[in-house]
Amino acid sequence: MTDLGISLVLLASIVLICEGTRKLISYLFSGKDYGIYLVETVSTYQLCACTHELKVLAEVGRIESHIGLTLTYIMVVVHVITFHGAFCNPNVALDNIYRKNITRRSAAARIVCMFIGAKSAHILAPHIWSVGLSDHHIRHTKFGFKCFSPINGSHLEAVGVELACTFTVQATVMHLHKLDNKRLHVHVIAAVVTALVYSGGHISGAVFNPVLAFSVQFPCSGNSFLEYTLVYWLGPIMGMALCILVFDKVIPLLFGKSTSGLDFPAVQKKVQ
Repeated sequence: MTDLGISLVLLASIVLICEGTRKLISYLFSGKDYGIYLVETVSTYQLCACTHELKVLAEVGRIESHIGLTLTYIMVVVHVITFHGAFCNPNVALDNIYRKNITRRSAAARIVCMFIGAKSAHILAPHIWSVGLSDHHIRHTKFGFKCFSPINGSHLEAVGVELACTFTVQATVMHLHKLDNKRLHVHVIAAVVTALVYSGGHISGAVFNPVLAFSVQFPCSGNSFLEYTLVYWLGPIMGMALCILVFDKVIPLLFGKSTSGLDFPAVQKKVQ
């Protein structure tokens, strides 16, 4: 089996195991409030673990860019379908506080669960790679699982990319209600994310998710923790805040009505 095939099997295995775990959680903790926190942890682990493998496949396996983008699109679709209401992004929790959909305490608990899932993916990934399932896993193990910062522009440019990417995704989700065919929602989000990765990936990596960056990018050499925080935490938070300001405050003030959908929180939970 080729290295790409092995990675695909590994990605599928991660998703299937996590999906089975979510089903078990739903069965064992049906009707319990804390069940969603367990789902949040598992789903964030899935997101980060799959991204770790895609990153190694791209950087060590040197797959062609069109294959990488295709996998990005597919994995976004898979994640959206399987997350079962998990946010997997601190920005979504903060947005739901703003919209009064969840309490601050619930949001804080969800964010803690996200970081637990993200850290678990970071810790477990090297153990999976060290088994040596493929040549690029073996090479990655031989070099001590080293990775390097994807920030190739200035810090200001990288912050701008993360801000713009977050703004674009947030704005897209807020206006999905205009698309009558709900089956296309997931594909619109996947297409937007893939386009952003293609256009901004060479500058900052185009992560636009603080907890995903914490798991995948922060351990890499090349920049300090403070620099990563500036790019991957502050950038997305500013992008989300700017999007809310524009579509929930400025546009209604100027035109007398909001362009975003009333069902935004429900859609966002599913998409993010």
